[in-house]
Amino acid sequence: MSTYANLPAPSPEQGLNRYMQEIRKFPMLEPEEEYMLAKRWIDHQDAQAAHKMVTSHLRLAAKIAMGYRGYGLPQAEVISEANVGLMQAVKRFDPEKGFRLATYAMWWIRASIQEYILRSWSLVKLGTTSAQKKLFFNLRKAKAKVGALEEGDLRPENVAKIAHDLNVSESEVVDMNRRLSGGDASLNATVGSDGEGTTQWQDWLEDEDSDQAGDYEARDEFETRYALLQDAMSVLNEREKDVLMQRRLAETPATLEALSDSYGVSRERIRQIEVRAFEKLQAKMLELARGKGMVVPA
Repeated sequence: MSTYANLPAPSPEQGLNRYMQEIRKFPMLEPEEEYMLAKRWIDHQDAQAAHKMVTSHLRLAAKIAMGYRGYGLPQAEVISEANVGLMQAVKRFDPEKGFRLATYAMWWIRASIQEYILRSWSLVKLGTTSAQKKLFFNLRKAKAKVGALEEGDLRPENVAKIAHDLNVSESEVVDMNRRLSGGDASLNATVGSDGEGTTQWQDWLEDEDSDQAGDYEARDEFETRYALLQDAMSVLNEREKDVLMQRRLAETPATLEALSDSYGVSRERIRQIEVRAFEKLQAKMLELARGKGMVVPA
């Protein structure tokens, strides 16, 4: 998608004010237009269609990026990473699924930003457990809840509450807070004029209802379970694996009749293979999960 080379890009030299003003010139898409553009990209790899879908959602990417301020990273770079996630979303978007591009793109945008933040902060030093990652992305919200957002070092009672709420040690809260403190920009800093007054950074902040830590945890859990699934598949023979994948893991499941014709057995036999394969896979996944110390149903 080389046409992305001419997208607006935030930079320290240009300033974010001009960038914000520039991306607001791109019109939002009506549902029907978005659908047709997505189909043109899927069916014909129409670069102009993809470009239009991206530019119409640059404001969304910038707004989400503003929700990740406070990590001491250049805001222009965070926005650029958000745009990378947006491009990936457009590349993979399927309008036939029944939802809008904005809904689909949010996950990709947040994932791209979070990967950039984690790379920049060298999580090797910060720790790599799910609890520590949750602390990393959720500390500011937790500090706001106890009224300590603008403090330097936290008071002992606030450290204790945050550690309890986020399931980490008090020393981890103190250490993470010191790493994240400093370098915040004022929420009242101006972005530019829209003709009706001055727009401030706070006007672009992400919805408070969003849960960045929850998004990361959900993605982390998905990747963990997918890895377990891949390992557990080894317990199945080739026929069981093929039947299960075609019946339960394919986007469009194969019918019993189609598989019975393929294997030269009855539909009932295919159903039995499917059920048996699923039971074996489920048992193996539970065994592997327990071995990794994961919480599994009794």
